[in-house]
Amino acid sequence: MVGVMKRVDDNSYLEQRGRVWWYNRRVPSKFAHLDSRKRIKESLGTTSIDQARYKRDLLAEADDHYWASLKIAEEVGPSSSRETSEAVRRRYRMATVKALASGFTYQPIDHLATVAPLEEALARLLAVHQNAGPAEIPKVRDAEALLGGAPKPTVSVSEAFEVYVNEIAYNAQLYKSPNQRASWEKTKRTSVQYFIDFAGDIALEEITRDLALNYQKHWAKQVRPKDQNAKPVAPNTANRHIGNIRSLYADYFKHIGEEERPNPFRNMHFKAKARTEVPPFSSNWVREKILAPGATRKWRPELQLITLMLIETGCRPSEIINLRVEDFHIDEPVPYISIRARTDREVKTDTSERDIPLVGIALEAAKRAAPKAFAHYYDKGELFSANMMKNFRNRGLLESPDHKIYSFRHAFEKRMQEANIDYGLRCLLMGHKTTRPVYGDGGSLEYRRDELLKIIHPFDPRVMELFDRENVLWAVGGSAKS
Repeated sequence: MVGVMKRVDDNSYLEQRGRVWWYNRRVPSKFAHLDSRKRIKESLGTTSIDQARYKRDLLAEADDHYWASLKIAEEVGPSSSRETSEAVRRRYRMATVKALASGFTYQPIDHLATVAPLEEALARLLAVHQNAGPAEIPKVRDAEALLGGAPKPTVSVSEAFEVYVNEIAYNAQLYKSPNQRASWEKTKRTSVQYFIDFAGDIALEEITRDLALNYQKHWAKQVRPKDQNAKPVAPNTANRHIGNIRSLYADYFKHIGEEERPNPFRNMHFKAKARTEVPPFSSNWVREKILAPGATRKWRPELQLITLMLIETGCRPSEIINLRVEDFHIDEPVPYISIRARTDREVKTDTSERDIPLVGIALEAAKRAAPKAFAHYYDKGELFSANMMKNFRNRGLLESPDHKIYSFRHAFEKRMQEANIDYGLRCLLMGHKTTRPVYGDGGSLEYRRDELLKIIHPFDPRVMELFDRENVLWAVGGSAKS
């Protein structure tokens, strides 16, 4: 819904008669054939210039919406549902700001007839009569605004979602990269489409508690299907899709000022099983298989270097592939990498921002990656995951069918735990939130490096010798292998 337009603090459209201010505005020429009023003159009922300007702004916006709705009706003739909805929204908005300018809040006629005190209804009728003019014929716009005659606009689920993406969820998208934004919107849009497939693209206001409960039953049948051959939907998946619709409903009505509206999707949640943790790689597997000279030969050089950096940093794969050249600090007394949020890319949590010393094979890999970083995979997490998993499977480098690339991160954490590295430092290096009070900065880079040297994997120098020999052109700026 459009907000009140703030005009400059001048006296546009204002005229003072005696001590009282009036709203005085000529109908713009491009709307003159649609609005029979040549000039609009209305008393603002105040001697205060500040109050006059405030009411002037409200009336001016009401007229702007009124003319826009007339223009829409003229241009589209028998209009589409979207165009009709826009005209209704403008008419409703015009009525609400007109009511405010007259000292009332807009209330629909059924509310005034059944809920509002009699004194309020009489006050509104009196205001309409006072504005009627010498002919004592009530003005249609006054009657509609003060007596609740404007139909309340409806918005379909799909229309509400477009408002959500473009106007409401601004902060959620502010620092996301293009791929992060696309992934975020894709997930939300999928949830919206599932609901539309179930209930139709109905007005958001028409979603009742009964409909929401039926939608919950719809997902319950998929979480626990009667057909034993059917693949069940994970409870967390159902929770996510119901939750996205619940959020859309709540955020949209909050956006238009109806914060107290009951959410029909409230208190809907499927109990999920405890998450199955990705198992860590064992130290023997890493040393004997993944760090074996030639284990990753013929892979794209970026994939080889990313693999080696994951082993000794404990980073999330997305954190490594999205490093930029300036995040590599190879020439410092203690070489390290920086994980940082940027204006064009988010990190997972605030505690994900950290500096990680480079030791062992990770240092050797970072030296080779630093001049170029990983531009081929930057902001392309799905491409990286697909390529990496394919290569690991083809080479038999997954310790079990349950192991993933994330197993490097879990192995790093397990090694720190078994080496009795301080809990606070472990949380810092992993980018986790600590449950302890935080004092200081987590220790110097020298301290962090010395602790990581306790868990370092030994490696054969031939690992990097083979890489350098195979990737001479890449190292000097040539093309990489596909």
